[in-house]
Amino acid sequence: MDLELRHLRMVVAVAESGSVTKAAASLGLSQPALTAQLNRIDRALGGHVFTRDRLGARATPLGETLLRHARVVLPAMAVLVDDTRRMVAGASSCGRALRVGTAGTAIGGLFVNRVHVALRDVTVTPATSWSVEGTAARLAAGALDVALVGTCADDAPPTDGDVVWTEVSCDPVVALVHAGHRHARATTVPLAALADEVWLASPGDGCFERCFVAACTRAGFTPRGLGESDRTSAIDQVRAGHAVGLAQPLLLDVPGVHAVAIEGAPLRWRQLVGWRRDTADRVDVDAVVAAARSAHADAVDRSPEYASWFTAVPTARTAPPTSREPRRQRLREVAGTPVRDARRPPGRPPHNAGV
Repeated sequence: MDLELRHLRMVVAVAESGSVTKAAASLGLSQPALTAQLNRIDRALGGHVFTRDRLGARATPLGETLLRHARVVLPAMAVLVDDTRRMVAGASSCGRALRVGTAGTAIGGLFVNRVHVALRDVTVTPATSWSVEGTAARLAAGALDVALVGTCADDAPPTDGDVVWTEVSCDPVVALVHAGHRHARATTVPLAALADEVWLASPGDGCFERCFVAACTRAGFTPRGLGESDRTSAIDQVRAGHAVGLAQPLLLDVPGVHAVAIEGAPLRWRQLVGWRRDTADRVDVDAVVAAARSAHADAVDRSPEYASWFTAVPTARTAPPTSREPRRQRLREVAGTPVRDARRPPGRPPHNAGV
């Protein structure tokens, strides 16, 4: 078997996630299918590329050599494809297409809907991923035109490429508990009051777990651990009383589950919308930013308990609303804070949000 670009992408995905399961999800493959491909790669090269055990996947010396070359070849091929596509698009005067990426956000679908409405003469192609870092890299490489991502409020924007990022919103991360939980009817709950719980969050490629553990340490306890699960599975486990979820406080009106604000908002999640600078030459990026802000406002309007969280968590970025329209206006006033563009030395990687 000859190695192909798709094999290199698989190897890089496994190395960057440290897990065959996570890599399979990011690549849109089942875990057994990716494992079979890795075994074929091992046979083609005559040795193991990864050491795989219960702790995850780690590159062997052979794997490190393959990764070193793959990280040169893949970006080079991405640039080649991007340049040729742009040439064809320019020659055919077909520049009215928009590739929209989303990751780490609960409002990705609402955002894409709003983009469809705002840019009616543009063909919108969405691409959703669990990886903020991967989405930012695709945006920087030209595989995407704009992206909406969620990151920790204390994190720097993604750093790759000639990309501009603008903050859309910043919300407190909340705890999801089952309907019979002792704190289910509380407006807020101290993090320490949940010290004995098992925790769940969505898969991500950043530092959310470290931020969570730091918050627990400041609250005076060591958490029993933070598991990872997709939204549907996590909701089922929370509803059954087997875990407490960490979530963005948007679109959470789920039967049998209650969202409770964590006292003092020790964890926050912000939405960032970004675009390549050359995208602004052919797309109304102001309309894209407005679409992101409106998507967040739509999500708040569809989450009745969220207004009470503004009051319960006075440190939240967005102020308490008094009615539907003032709420929308206040969201828009705080949402459009520009974030410095991404051309800076690399900082901490972005990390994915809660459930």
